[in-house]
Amino acid sequence: MPVKGAIKSDYNAKSFWFYPWGKSITHKGVDIFAKKGTKINSSTYGLVLYSGEINMGGKIVLVLGPKWRLHYYAHLNELKTSSFSFVNKNSTIGTIGSSGNAIGKQPHLHYSILTVIPYVWRIDSDKQGWKKMFYLNPIKYF
Repeated sequence: MPVKGAIKSDYNAKSFWFYPWGKSITHKGVDIFAKKGTKINSSTYGLVLYSGEINMGGKIVLVLGPKWRLHYYAHLNELKTSSFSFVNKNSTIGTIGSSGNAIGKQPHLHYSILTVIPYVWRIDSDKQGWKKMFYLNPIKYF
């Protein structure tokens, strides 16, 4: 669990691959709600590939972890790490916020796990079901 002090009631266990979900079409992660400024720790050890800002995700951190998995943390208030630094499960990488397309919404962390090695057996007929070969359900790892 990347959000310090978060418990099961702080996220919806059925939100992964929820349809419809705004511009994203399908929700490819989990939103973990907490008070603005709550610490976010890396959920894995790895290399920070990017720490910065993008349009939809706002302030984000992208960590390359074991098994070639990308851990994506979005809508942060503050960034507490930098690109090309190494992190572990004790590393604070940012704080809860509502940046990007979450401006005006309740502060939360959008957390996704992607694999760069396609899991083709996971493709199904859901909306954007072909993308399931890349997106893993992060709730299974809490």
